[in-house]
Amino acid sequence: MKGFDGRVALVTGGGSGIGLATCLAFAENGARVAVADISPAGGEETVVRIEHAGGEAEFFEVDVTDEVQVARMVDDVVKRFDSLDVAYNNAGVEGQRVRLHETTTDHWRKVMSINVDGVFFCMKYELAQMLEQGGGAIVNASSTFGLAGGAGGPYPASKHAIVGLTKSVALDYAEDGIRVNSIHPGAIETPMIERLRTDPVLGDALATMHPMGRMGRPEEIAAAVVWLCSDDASFVTGHTLVVDGGNLAR
Repeated sequence: MKGFDGRVALVTGGGSGIGLATCLAFAENGARVAVADISPAGGEETVVRIEHAGGEAEFFEVDVTDEVQVARMVDDVVKRFDSLDVAYNNAGVEGQRVRLHETTTDHWRKVMSINVDGVFFCMKYELAQMLEQGGGAIVNASSTFGLAGGAGGPYPASKHAIVGLTKSVALDYAEDGIRVNSIHPGAIETPMIERLRTDPVLGDALATMHPMGRMGRPEEIAAAVVWLCSDDASFVTGHTLVVDGGNLAR
């Protein structure tokens, strides 16, 4: 894979799980990393880990549901690093696993606000900056539930929305040198999965859903994200990259 020396990578939700692993992977490949998260503790710890390994990073606190905060974040990243070359819009929430008639309107709006509005706001300002620079690459975090059905209406709906948004934006900016793709993990060993394991039915299903016989590791998703953002994927845009141990192949 071609490196990211001198390039600037922005990762939302960079304080834990897949976001943390992706921040570390970008740094290992030479990128300067903007670590964005709503949690200062997690985000700052990611920065410490990157700096201890000899990389360059800075934390940016942001609530992706707040357009003003997102706009300020992108502006602050550019002020700090002078550019924004790649972005992984990873911040998200799993929501409650209940049937639709039991889903409250507040819960629906919370999930859609974080998972869909957050991606919209981030791309809106990332794309504006990348247009000024003459190109860039964006990856949006979806899920296998963004390509297939799943229990718990708001979460799968939000992840399906990201697919449509990613594909339409990829087409809109294909001639501008900006590539936009989505990543679709299966069950990955993250804090989100640990919370889902408290559901007795879902917990058993998570252990057996992958034909490879195990859950994925955050580093395996990070490697796929970094590849999508790299020059090695220069002809890849509007793509839905599934990393799920073979689950959707059945």
